[in-house]
Amino acid sequence: MKCAIKARVIGRVQGVYFRAATQIEANKLDITGWVKNTAEGDVCLQAEGGEADLEQLVLWLHSGPKLAKVEQVVVESSDASDSFQGFDIRN
Repeated sequence: MKCAIKARVIGRVQGVYFRAATQIEANKLDITGWVKNTAEGDVCLQAEGGEADLEQLVLWLHSGPKLAKVEQVVVESSDASDSFQGFDIRN
């Protein structure tokens, strides 16, 4: 059964390849969805996949890529739409 989350990653997460690294990590875990920068300087994402895979992604979000400085990750469960074909970077 597919699970879904929405997450906001707060900290120094823009300009450090956070979106690209998140896409790579999601693809490794066979997770679909999207990631984008916000006007507030955060990164937000919506992800769908197996529960264990999503848990792994959330753990990864707490550190992110090498240059990131994650201060907080806010995660909420959501309903899976099963409408994503891959994991995209959005503008």
